[in-house]
Amino acid sequence: MTDNTSVRYRLDDGIAHLVLDDPNQSANTMNAAFRVDFAAAVDQLTADIDRDPAAVRGVVVESAKKTFFAGGDLGSLMAMGWEGAAVLFDEAEAVKASLRRLETIGRPVVAAIAGAALGGGLEIALACHHRIATAGKYDLGLPEVTLGLLPGGGGITRTVRMFGLQEALTGILLEGRGFKPAAALQRGLVDEVVASVDELIPAAIEWIDAHADDPDAATQPWDRKGYRMPGGTPSTPALAVMLPAFPATLRKQLKGAPMLAPKAILSAAVEGAQVDFDTATRIETRYFVSLATGQQFRNMTQAFFFDMQAIGKGASRPAGIAPRRVERLAVLGAGMMGAGIAYVTARTGITVVLKDVTLEEADKGKARAAALLDGLVAKGRLDAAGRDEVLGRILATAEASDLAGCDAVVEAVFESVELKHRVLAEAEASVLPDALLASNTSTLPITVLAQGVQKPDDVIGIHFFSPVDRMPLVEIIVGEKTSDAALARAFDLSVQLHKTPIVVNDSRGFFTSRVFGSLVLEAARMVGEGVDPVLIERAASLAGFPGQPLAMLDEVSLNLPVKIEAEAARLAAQSGAAFEPNPAMAVLESLIAQDRAGKAAGAGFYDYPVEGRKRLWSGLREQFGGDAGDDPVDLVDVQDRLVFAMSVETARVLEEGVLRSVADANIGSILGIGFPPHLGGALQHVDGYEALDGSIGVVAFVARADDLAARYGERFAPTERMRAAAAAGGTYR
Repeated sequence: MTDNTSVRYRLDDGIAHLVLDDPNQSANTMNAAFRVDFAAAVDQLTADIDRDPAAVRGVVVESAKKTFFAGGDLGSLMAMGWEGAAVLFDEAEAVKASLRRLETIGRPVVAAIAGAALGGGLEIALACHHRIATAGKYDLGLPEVTLGLLPGGGGITRTVRMFGLQEALTGILLEGRGFKPAAALQRGLVDEVVASVDELIPAAIEWIDAHADDPDAATQPWDRKGYRMPGGTPSTPALAVMLPAFPATLRKQLKGAPMLAPKAILSAAVEGAQVDFDTATRIETRYFVSLATGQQFRNMTQAFFFDMQAIGKGASRPAGIAPRRVERLAVLGAGMMGAGIAYVTARTGITVVLKDVTLEEADKGKARAAALLDGLVAKGRLDAAGRDEVLGRILATAEASDLAGCDAVVEAVFESVELKHRVLAEAEASVLPDALLASNTSTLPITVLAQGVQKPDDVIGIHFFSPVDRMPLVEIIVGEKTSDAALARAFDLSVQLHKTPIVVNDSRGFFTSRVFGSLVLEAARMVGEGVDPVLIERAASLAGFPGQPLAMLDEVSLNLPVKIEAEAARLAAQSGAAFEPNPAMAVLESLIAQDRAGKAAGAGFYDYPVEGRKRLWSGLREQFGGDAGDDPVDLVDVQDRLVFAMSVETARVLEEGVLRSVADANIGSILGIGFPPHLGGALQHVDGYEALDGSIGVVAFVARADDLAARYGERFAPTERMRAAAAAGGTYR
């Protein structure tokens, strides 16, 4: 075969090498070229064995790329609709047929993995009889569920037969997590790990030669006589008793969210476990095609692959500025947020100076970080020496002089302009002359905060989300005088802390706080209208929100939106602008007057008993109503009010120039403020909205938004850009 193919075939001293190396891409994918070239390579392998059985004693599948294999060709899949279902089915079956021919070729086949093997890449490896990986920090896994898909190259069928139904589902398929080589070895996804790439191919050949007399080395367990599926099939009494609980457990995990991929994976796994291998793979293909030609896959893949990829490649980072790492970070304020920032920073190897007004308060913040580390030790994810090493990087202090040598600052003090001016000015006088000066504010304009320092071009917002150790997003806010160099450094710091950064322009509330407010205040507004609070919270779960809006409002405190509203009213009065109070404030103020200001106050929309779980306060119905009576509230309307409130407000933020990109909007809304992941983000929802009549896209979105506006208020009215996109029959994006 020529070198210009995506799968090169080479027979060398009795070992057939199938080298994955797409000449037109930096990574190997299951595109059209791969399908043709892989089948041709297997044809050549078969021909060589038929010509001279002694000519081939084993096969090694390897990659010439930095990664082993990246998976499916997502761009091509995104372009397919229902009209391409039959073609997609045939293409998937063709790849599976080639993999099946390889694993039944009658020679031992070894996958030599040096670099990421995700999705289709791992499925190729699973079709081999033995898998060897090099040590490293790359991932192996089947992440399709996170993109609204399922493994369509035999991944479900093979993992179920390798590990059994329960282990395959809960440990691999439904989580979609990646495993580092050592963890993959422990899990059983690979059979051996070698120290370096130089050892990889020799180890593969050595295994082939060591098993020359073992007939099982050239077969898969499920092709051997007497094979029994681990844990049994669905007809096995022990498993049959447990099986009815699988859908219920999945529903509980999803909280009722309409996620299609996990349900399809469960169905394909259970159905496939009851039939022969070839029938099982065909069942898998049918479910794969049903997902790949649906809108949910497009939504999730646009967000979690293409939009995330754009952010990861630094689309929002100024070009031409050399990367710079932070070596010593000052964190001002040792409360929950400051302690969390100190913790994640120290975990990445950066020295942290955690400063507060008193040493006692600073020590309390360090103790919070210690408690998080103790939790990792208790779970076996960190040893005592590692804990002490991380904790040793945090210096708790009340002295400004200890900030000397810091090349970056993040203040996390109370939301007061005067206080932030004071602590930033004090820090500026003590840290390195060119230090980055960042504020963790969630609402205050960065331009205003920059007025308190000598070098406003060094000031930027880096808005972390609580809890910092678990929330993956940071919102970087660019003030009027923030330099490109400061933005680049803030972006680099965020990546250094293993966070996903989005970049927005300065405005009160920025993007995330403003749009989050539109969600929770819509929920509070519905309470004031007499909508049952239980229905509101349940509707949010059914719509796919990972959190419930009234509960989230309790978490941030009811006082915060009231203060923000009061400040907005004050600014409007100063400028002479019109101001219309949000009816939700009457609900919040009523609860605050009854000492129900939120979770921190011990009561809000929910009661928080000392023992037992939180529960919605029974007094809400008595005070605001909630009994629909003869005029039942439409569940779909409640769901759409929550979702559309966020999408329309996000569009306004984009069109006002606060948001810089659609990718930042989508990723920020999902990772930061809990927008339903299956919708692909607040702006992807505009283009991917599916109406009850089956229509999809911005035209359907605009029609539904107009309907909601007519019923519930102009806040749902589509923006001019939405209307223009609908009129043109195009997309909002």
